[in-house]
Amino acid sequence: MANTKQAKKRARQNEKRRQENKWQVSRMYTHVKKVLLTIATGDHGKAQTEYQIATSYIDRLVIKGLIHKNKAARHKSRLNKKVLALAA
Repeated sequence: MANTKQAKKRARQNEKRRQENKWQVSRMYTHVKKVLLTIATGDHGKAQTEYQIATSYIDRLVIKGLIHKNKAARHKSRLNKKVLALAA
């Protein structure tokens, strides 16, 4: 446990940042689920719109360093493949 005043403050800051990061990554998965749900309904136009929103959010998380760029690329690729299959 933190002994100094500075270490205690740092621990509080780290916990606050951890909670914020957790919330943002959780929100990413919510966006991914929205795309999958719209794909399941069969509405290509809405799925395309949800896909664009999700990819934008995923890219923001990469810039912030919350997820790795390869993980983001994998998610976007798999979602795009499903959206394109819906169009065909």
